[in-house]
Amino acid sequence: QVQLVESGGGLVQPGGSLRLSCAASGRIFSINDMDWYRQAPGKERELVAGITSGGSTSYGDSVKGRFTISRDNAKNTVYLQMNSLQPEDTAVYYCHAIIRPRIGLQGTYWGQGTQVTVSS
Repeated sequence: QVQLVESGGGLVQPGGSLRLSCAASGRIFSINDMDWYRQAPGKERELVAGITSGGSTSYGDSVKGRFTISRDNAKNTVYLQMNSLQPEDTAVYYCHAIIRPRIGLQGTYWGQGTQVTVSS
């Protein structure tokens, strides 16, 4: 069925950049909102950024001005460009999407998570 596959995580020094990708595959009629969440050890999962099917974006206060979310509808893919990374950004980043496999059916889907570590 529908699956979200993430890539692009890794280790980066403070001030560096990473670009995360999340591709949806399977039987898909349409994709509504796509989002990025993150969760650090001992903390609750938080919304990092979101983008609608029309391209409207929103960001958490802690990442505004540093992160940029975008999507390629032809590829069913959402991206998160992360610049000026700081140790506080270290977390597991999760892709989330609202997907319609067919007309009359809709579900919430999550990626497996990708680790982002910011350290010198």
